Amino acid sequence: MTKYYTPKEANNLLEVVRPMVGEMMKIAEKIQASQPELWDLAQKSAGNGGNAKLSKLLPDFDRLHSLLHQMQDMEIEVKDLTTGLIDFVCLKDGREIYLCWKYDEEQIQFWHEIEAGFQGRQKIDWE
Repeated sequence: MTKYYTPKEANNLLEVVRPMVGEMMKIAEKIQASQPELWDLAQKSAGNGGNAKLSKLLPDFDRLHSLLHQMQDMEIEVKDLTTGLIDFVCLKDGREIYLCWKYDEEQIQFWHEIEAGFQGRQKIDWE
C-alpha cells in the first residue's frame, strides 16, 4: 500500500531527510569526479585482482545504496542527486501527485502532477 504524505507530514520529515539527501549529494559528487577514469579502472582491474582506487570508492557506492534504500523504505522518490530533488507521493482531490522538494529549499512549498515533472511545479495552496 502506497504511503501518502500530507504537506505537513512531508515537511516534518525533512528533519530526517535533509541530512540524508545532503550526504547522497556529496557521495554522488565524489563518484562523478572519479567517473572518467572509473570505467577504465573497472575494466583493467576485472582481470587482475582489483584496484586500490576502485576499492576506495566501494564504501561510497555501498553508503549511497544504503541511503537510497532508506528513502525507498520511507516511500520517498529520489529524482536528482545533483540538485537533491525528491518527491513525496500525496493525494490531492482523489488523485496521486508529488510534493516536490529540493535540497536548497527550506521547506516543501511546491507540488506537481506526476506526469508534469519538475517543470510543472505549482505553489501549495492547501494544507
